[in-house]
Amino acid sequence: MKPWLVLAAVALLLGGCGGSQRTFHIVAGSEEQTFEPIVREFCASQRVTCVIDYKGSLDIGLMLEGSDAPDIDAVWPASSLWLEIYDAHRRVKDLKSIASSPVILGVRMAKARELGWIGKPVHMDDILAAVSAGKLTFLMTSATQSNSGASAYLAMLAASFGTPAQLDPRALDDPNARAKVKALLKGVARSSGSSGWLKDLYLSAAADGHAYDGMWNYEALLKETNDVLRRRGGELLYAVYPADGTSYADAPLGYVEHGQDKDTKAFFEALQAYLLSADVQAKIAGFGRRTALGMAEPAPPEKDWNFDPSRVIPSIALPEAKVIARALTLYQEVLRRPSLTAICLDFSGSMEGDGVSQLKSAMQTLFDPAQTAHSLIQWTPNDRILIIPFDGTVREVDQGDGTIASQAKLLADVMNQQANDGTDMYGCAARALAEMKPFLATKQYLPAIVIMTDGRSDKHSGFEDAWRGEGHEVPIFGVTFGDADKSQLEELATLTRARVFDGRADLTQAFRSVRGYN
Repeated sequence: MKPWLVLAAVALLLGGCGGSQRTFHIVAGSEEQTFEPIVREFCASQRVTCVIDYKGSLDIGLMLEGSDAPDIDAVWPASSLWLEIYDAHRRVKDLKSIASSPVILGVRMAKARELGWIGKPVHMDDILAAVSAGKLTFLMTSATQSNSGASAYLAMLAASFGTPAQLDPRALDDPNARAKVKALLKGVARSSGSSGWLKDLYLSAAADGHAYDGMWNYEALLKETNDVLRRRGGELLYAVYPADGTSYADAPLGYVEHGQDKDTKAFFEALQAYLLSADVQAKIAGFGRRTALGMAEPAPPEKDWNFDPSRVIPSIALPEAKVIARALTLYQEVLRRPSLTAICLDFSGSMEGDGVSQLKSAMQTLFDPAQTAHSLIQWTPNDRILIIPFDGTVREVDQGDGTIASQAKLLADVMNQQANDGTDMYGCAARALAEMKPFLATKQYLPAIVIMTDGRSDKHSGFEDAWRGEGHEVPIFGVTFGDADKSQLEELATLTRARVFDGRADLTQAFRSVRGYN
């Protein structure tokens, strides 16, 4: 049993012996998972059961946007930026930063040496030149779903307009700035909706001998990455602190007010004070986070990879929330690398009834421009979409793009499908690869295959050999449904360095999450 589960169990046991049975619910960004043991220890000492859920920055924002307050007690996103944009009802109170970390670029040591960046200032134009010359690609989270991606993107936008100390709203309409950022984003090799998952992706690929050139991520997560690489004897990432400036994550912990009793508020205040105490701040600094001036000694520099959390990096002054919201829409609709998405839909006999109804409902959401725009996952005319229904065999493939008319046609074709026969998801994945091949050759798209299935495939062809033989890195994401056995989907996800989402509780949300990775 994990340590935090033991602590939670102890807290519950104590509650049953006359102590408090209070439950305190926190929703945090994946970046804060490092601090979970610290939080759990405090909760246990107070005999409070703490429930901690991790969500992307946008999801945390959207929780607060609605007319009904979410049934949680605190939020701990990566940045207050997302609360400023989405907390329209100002439900979050007593917000205080627990730590901070700049978003920087980590580059494999050999690649940094090849580019002549060791020991020298590196500007965004240098990064652009390396990407344009085909010498550099990198991992970066989606700017519309995750704070680290948004921070890197906003830094690119500010530098591209020639005002790196601030993001001038005029940059959003400047053709030269747009062209520069679009060219920079061509360097994205893989994306995700989570900074923590991106770190795991880098480490997984490095362990397989296929390390990416680099990764935009928090300075602290780059340290965590290099700590693992150092233990393995692997090649470290060189820390590139953009000389133009960057954005910081301020990790604010805030109370979500919706009429809780005074003891709940008192617990929040105690937790916040504990995290800001000198002893805990020292622990947090030890993880490579930056604390407020004078709160704690920063982690020691590690010169072999240019890490120095005491280094002063220019922070980009961001405009008001509505300008940032427009910048994120610009990213999704105009500047990001177009997606190439093949969606395998299981219409086997076991899907008949509720399965088919829920699947079609999810697809209605995915092809509803108003709903996808609200979640910042909207398609664009530059995206390519393949819909491949399957049962025991692969049915007719439907191709389209992100125009409204094309989305409507793709949806209409899905709505006409009926459940029948067995299940062959491997056949669908192989067909998806074959259909994607002409587009993959252009190297213009960010590809992904999404398989939605409710059960085990009846067939298990030699798909792994076919996937490896193609030589393209196409991740295969799984979305589970009903009483699905996840084992085959997880095998595919592990092979292709992707992940499986649980669609049993909310199929539409699972599909939406996948879009954050593509």
